[in-house]
Amino acid sequence: MRAPRPKVAIAAIAVAALAVAGCAESNRDDDKSGGSKKDTLVFGVAGDPKVLDPSFASDGESLRVARQVFETLVRPEEGGTKVTPGLAESWTPDAAGTTWTFKLRSGVKFHDGTDFNAEAVCVNFNRWYNAKGLMQSPDVTAYWQDVMGGFAKNESEDLPASLFKSCAAKDATTVDLAFTRVSSKIPAALMLPSFSIHSPKALQEFDASNVAGTAEDIKYPAYATAHPTGTGPFKFKAWDVANKTLTLERNEDYSGAKAKLKTLIFKTISDENARKQALRSGDIQGYDLVGPADVEPLKSEGFNMLTRPAFNVLYLAMNQKGNPKLADVRVRQAIAYALNRQQLVTSKLPPGAKVADNFMPDTVEGWNGDVPKYTYDPAKAKALLAEAGASNLTLKFHYPTEVTRPYMPNPKDIFELLSADLKAVGITVEAIPLKWSPDYLNATTSGSKHDIHFLGWTGDYGDAYNFIGTFFDRPKDEWGFNNKALFDQFKDADTTADIAARTEKYKALNKSVMEFLPGVPISHSPPAIVFGKDVTGVKASPLTDERFATAEFK
Repeated sequence: MRAPRPKVAIAAIAVAALAVAGCAESNRDDDKSGGSKKDTLVFGVAGDPKVLDPSFASDGESLRVARQVFETLVRPEEGGTKVTPGLAESWTPDAAGTTWTFKLRSGVKFHDGTDFNAEAVCVNFNRWYNAKGLMQSPDVTAYWQDVMGGFAKNESEDLPASLFKSCAAKDATTVDLAFTRVSSKIPAALMLPSFSIHSPKALQEFDASNVAGTAEDIKYPAYATAHPTGTGPFKFKAWDVANKTLTLERNEDYSGAKAKLKTLIFKTISDENARKQALRSGDIQGYDLVGPADVEPLKSEGFNMLTRPAFNVLYLAMNQKGNPKLADVRVRQAIAYALNRQQLVTSKLPPGAKVADNFMPDTVEGWNGDVPKYTYDPAKAKALLAEAGASNLTLKFHYPTEVTRPYMPNPKDIFELLSADLKAVGITVEAIPLKWSPDYLNATTSGSKHDIHFLGWTGDYGDAYNFIGTFFDRPKDEWGFNNKALFDQFKDADTTADIAARTEKYKALNKSVMEFLPGVPISHSPPAIVFGKDVTGVKASPLTDERFATAEFK
């Protein structure tokens, strides 16, 4: 999970948003009401969600909301990455490993009162598979394309063949999902919120697939801005874009354990210090992306501080297409040796952060300690630049503003440290600060005008492909290279059914990536999430899959 894909306009959301009538008021006075139990939690978030239909979402805030409203066939274990039952009670592959049979939970209903069943599952998969027009844009269906590739009828020659083949409802509680080949992504990727199961009735009633506008100005349908309809423990109530609040209410007809909160409000407070002050004043009862320097002070004040495992990576990307010098591996190696990553980790990241040796954390099977390390060595960096005829190298260095991410608590501080390292070995740095969304994301993930930039990734599920495959298994503008041998190596690993054999291939891939060095993995950070002193019941998730249904005031 990274951020909203570029080129996405949300003007249509403002038009469709509903006003929240008094829901964002502080919870501070609840204790004065004769001892009645508080049942409204306001949670501070760093940014607005992009859209309420997770089929179209790739940003953390949209997915955070989706995880409360929707459910998927499989889901991660609470506080971990293991695949566990969701809307499906069990799942088994056939002998070939290409058709998976899911046995579904019975007695589940969507928020509109209609039944969840095998036919509903097929309606959803067929909707994604048969996408047309702008729904085939990577800005709209990012995760479908990351996992499944293409569609029933690809409208762009750049799209690959689809991994998904068909869906068949065998009976009300049995569904077969067929795929064109064995893939490491199945079934784990199906726990992504983007594969949430929606009410077929609501999809049709609110024209959910009618994505309009242009590639530069996408207009989402009413379903995606005001009528998301799932099976989860919370139901959508209202989205007040102007006041930056999104309100959910308890699903009283939920098939599982009902949410302990009656109302859950996500309130956007983009400034980190403002979130902290809102927590202290009682205006909010929790927030995400706690600044590293604030963890211990807030903990000592009695706030409930939860630290997630470090399941992410911050990296420096190098665009080989835009700057010919970066196509020389010696120049890329020089940049790697020039960076004092340990100093950055020690001075700017939270306790428990560490320097990255791979583009994935060491908790994921396939991590390889036997790769080139590129330990800080300015003299070696200078020598490599001279050898490559690049001693007078100038680089356009893009960095984001107005953002905080789990892997990137303070972008400006990170930029200043990295740029100082580059300047110290003779590289001229041209600073290009850009607003995170959409300017920075547009500039760094499309076209070829960017030289270097930093971004990151929080894992979606516990498989190496979700990290390194997402980055490097096909040509991408972010990196600007075309390495067929590397792409073939990824395809071979992905189609290996035996887990032990696939793990060894992932290790080999990590070594190949670090030898080719399309970028530099910088760090893995354990981001913190904090709740009020009287809030309990939430378990930190490495996938940011925190479940607010179990939250309560003690």
